[in-house]
Amino acid sequence: MKPILRYALGMLLCFYTTKLHAIQIEEPGQEIKTGAEQTDLYLPLLEGKRVAVLANQTSVIGKTHLVDSLQKLGINLVKVFGPEHGFRGDASAGAKVVNSIDERTGIPIISLYGKKNKPSKQDLQDVDILIYDLQDVGVRFYTNINALARLMEACEAHNKRLLILDRPNPNGYLIDGPVLDMEYKSGIGMFPIPMSHGLTVGEFALMANGEGWLANNVKADIKVIPVANYEHDMRYVLPVSPSPNLNTEQSVLLYPSLCMFEGVYVNHGRGTYFPFTVLGSPAYKDIYDFSFTPIGIKGMAETPIFMDEVCYGIDLRQYDTELLRKSGQINFEWIRELYKASPEKEKFFDSKLSNQMNNIEIQIGRGDFRQQIIDDVPMETIRAGWEPELSEYKKMRLKYLLYP
Repeated sequence: MKPILRYALGMLLCFYTTKLHAIQIEEPGQEIKTGAEQTDLYLPLLEGKRVAVLANQTSVIGKTHLVDSLQKLGINLVKVFGPEHGFRGDASAGAKVVNSIDERTGIPIISLYGKKNKPSKQDLQDVDILIYDLQDVGVRFYTNINALARLMEACEAHNKRLLILDRPNPNGYLIDGPVLDMEYKSGIGMFPIPMSHGLTVGEFALMANGEGWLANNVKADIKVIPVANYEHDMRYVLPVSPSPNLNTEQSVLLYPSLCMFEGVYVNHGRGTYFPFTVLGSPAYKDIYDFSFTPIGIKGMAETPIFMDEVCYGIDLRQYDTELLRKSGQINFEWIRELYKASPEKEKFFDSKLSNQMNNIEIQIGRGDFRQQIIDDVPMETIRAGWEPELSEYKKMRLKYLLYP
């Protein structure tokens, strides 16, 4: 395909997808364009190059996957790297994802979630430039930023450039929670950032480079294609579910407040078709009227906590998430309420009793939160203990912002 024709097609595609995304925000007159949609800004960088992509089901231009779009535009895609949940987003949380061939395009898929978590020298020997395009949700527990950091390290180690196609953060207004105590560094918390960090992935990449967070303090050769017409406090409805268990706007907006329940003896909706919007356990039978029954669901949660048992608790599916936006804070009252109401307090924080992924210290990123909840320490006192680190983070964050 001739370059001029390819450019014209790219502009047409960009125009078409802009119209699609015009409905994604509340502010009248604003039209968000994701980095991927602005093909005119990055197609020239891919001309004549062998290209690899780290992508999943959220990597779309309009309704078409980025990989399919680039292939149609004549870009030489040599391989795709797949993160947690897989390239097409159909793997359960925490499940190993194996190498395969994409049935739609015939392009090899190399899994970066399982036996290895970053591309090897062999993986990159036939690659000139890499693209990162994953939708993030702005929370430290979400592993996409970890995958980005490892990709940056691999690119630096093997002298490759990384092109980051930025996307809005649906929780971009929220900067809250304790900054990770690196004593509790883990696969769901690798960097000294708060639980909800208020960054897009492009901004995080600039921060990781600038603060020396990559292995051996290296700095990757990156270029960010920013989101157009975006501000951090804008409401943005994701056009594609970012993972199988974040399948509604409600779950995405509640995620910063509910993911901590992965570290306690409570089901948070895994094993239902409305995860991260309900909370409960069989122990609350005589306390709450609302109930749900977790089951094994392939691709979502195959062995959830309290599987096939009736759980009683709190239904947040109709909760007004605008209250979170107005407060500018993660809601810690639900975990306080459920601990107080539990008739089995000795089990509440015992992650060994269940198949939960991590304990509360790993989720929160501090060692004192468990005892503070047990002792019913006022939330204002708990929050005061997060200073001055949280304020220092907010100040440092300003250096790397691409958007108001």
